[in-house]
Amino acid sequence: MTGTRWLAEYAWLPDHTEPTADVLIDTADGRITAVTPLAAGSDPPAGVEVLGEAVRLPGLTLPGLANAHSHAFHRALRGRTHGGRGDFWTWRDRMYAVAQRLDPDSYLALARAVYAEMALAGITCVGEFHYLHHNPDGTPYADPNAMGAALVEAAAHAGIRITLLDTCYLTATVDGQPLAGPQRRFGDGDALRWAERVDAFRPADEHARVGAAIHSVRAVPAGQLAAVAGWADRRDAPLHVHLSEQPAENDACRALHGRTPARLLADHGVLGPATTAVHATHLTGADLALLADAGSGVCLCPTTERDLADGIGPARRMADVGLPLSLGSDSHAVIDLFEEARAMELDERLRTRRRGHFSPVELRDAATTGGHAALGWRDAGRIAVGARADLVTVRLDGPRTAGVPAVGVWFAAGAADVTHVVVDGRTVVRDGRHLSVDVPAELASAIAEVTS
Repeated sequence: MTGTRWLAEYAWLPDHTEPTADVLIDTADGRITAVTPLAAGSDPPAGVEVLGEAVRLPGLTLPGLANAHSHAFHRALRGRTHGGRGDFWTWRDRMYAVAQRLDPDSYLALARAVYAEMALAGITCVGEFHYLHHNPDGTPYADPNAMGAALVEAAAHAGIRITLLDTCYLTATVDGQPLAGPQRRFGDGDALRWAERVDAFRPADEHARVGAAIHSVRAVPAGQLAAVAGWADRRDAPLHVHLSEQPAENDACRALHGRTPARLLADHGVLGPATTAVHATHLTGADLALLADAGSGVCLCPTTERDLADGIGPARRMADVGLPLSLGSDSHAVIDLFEEARAMELDERLRTRRRGHFSPVELRDAATTGGHAALGWRDAGRIAVGARADLVTVRLDGPRTAGVPAVGVWFAAGAADVTHVVVDGRTVVRDGRHLSVDVPAELASAIAEVTS
């Protein structure tokens, strides 16, 4: 076995409400093989000189963070759409313009840089909500899954794991208007042809898994929802869906179907333990009960929801009814899971004008175990024997974290405070630098390619 021993100044272990000082973490073949808290009076393993063999990790070491909802190409919009007035729908027009410019090569270059930026931020696994499937005129590439393959390859280059959530996107509106213009490259015609294409894509790479997504109730007709859900069930794959992100979509669904989007999904067998509703911003009390009864989870994307003026979802009510929560950076207005996590709490404060809704442990779990579970990697997100050897170290001596107790990182630290990242036992980031990607240079080049 090949392995490494790490000595964390502090490590946040499962079932601990606060970080533990001086923790020895042994890893081999991509797994954690031993966790020994030395400060608690434990002795190091027999015959081992700890300080001589262990790699020191100054600061707080966390499990790997999981970004459960990403649209990689949206990163090209950062700083270009934030001025002036408008809403989600006007922003979407700018997004479509970027979508038109991408091909498999340019998407590989852009996604490689974006995923490497995620690695710098402590993200060890991403869920890519992928609907950019075909040529701009809607015709398939010679390899119909060329764009998905580019994303899988990009994650490998960046050193992180990926769940490719291949997205069914068939219509432009709830009432079934056909795809037109930039949307044509999203569609497969119907759900059966979508399933045939996805079935043909089975990446052998151990860092990649394929899941399914229903873009939204406006993009998949009611009669075809069950086909997508059935594919995910047969493959035992995660199933994600944009849900109630916009009041206009809710209104259109009620007008056509006489029910909310959540009820429509439930009636067609979409909700279940493998299902994650993304955003879920404008849910009714009955909608929350439907999701809870089905055992579904919710992925919140607070920085995108505020950037697009979408609203504040009822995160505390979701947790209280038993919905597992995860986090995503979605449009990548920022890529910072610390910011997403604390926004769960801070947005609730704005909505309720009260403090103290989520504990630090709840914020940690949403960013780690919650996200990994939503993406089908239930063996990740914990510093525990048998778990994947994903370690993320945050400095406690920087300008944002100096003097902050380790338990307070969720309210003080940011992506820039991540110093060391290990994914499946491999060091990907050391001393704040990605070991194989020049992230600023590659982002600048890739974004210029699709925006100039």
